[in-house]
Amino acid sequence: MFRRREPRSYSQLATEMVYPRGGWKRASRYVLHRIRRLPDQPSKIALGFACGVFISFTPFFGFHFMGAAALAWLFGGNIIAGLLGTFVGNPLTTPFMAFTSISTGRWLLGSEGEISMTRLPVEFAQAGAELWHNIRALFNEQTMHWGHLGWFYHEVFLPYSIGSIIPGVIAGAITYALTVPLIRAYHKRREKKMAERIAALKTLKAQEGAVADKRP
Repeated sequence: MFRRREPRSYSQLATEMVYPRGGWKRASRYVLHRIRRLPDQPSKIALGFACGVFISFTPFFGFHFMGAAALAWLFGGNIIAGLLGTFVGNPLTTPFMAFTSISTGRWLLGSEGEISMTRLPVEFAQAGAELWHNIRALFNEQTMHWGHLGWFYHEVFLPYSIGSIIPGVIAGAITYALTVPLIRAYHKRREKKMAERIAALKTLKAQEGAVADKRP
């Protein structure tokens, strides 16, 4: 009943992962709308959302949902808000977040040289190709290759993992500080509107009752 009449093709799915059909602005507004309407305390919602933002700085792609949910549960935040927070890491922001995390990690580890942001997708692609080759080599007579994976681990993945902590915590703290008052203001406004509606209904019922009493 809820399926599309015309299923999207793989090319459409891939395109919408990079650029949503309604644009990133509309997608951002949808996430913000969902965050504000979550039925929980503002502090818990903000904490969960901050956990999702933090995990988006890490290199554990494919596990951001699980990581955000686990962190939100561990720190007592809203798990749904944690999942929504991972949308901060999207194809537009991830390259900059990755570059910041890797640069921070290489600085902390004292690594020499720099990694170009334009080279990061290539390095990840080459590492993924070599990893896939080694997995296939388990089932055939091909020789495994670890050269690029070894370099990738020490020069990219390890600095990425360590360096993501500092910018992730900073971004999460800023997110929490901004989200709490925003959600509180939205909840107060919604409560005010609800109280006005209830008062209006009571007034309407009272008027209807008064009219009914006047009837012979």
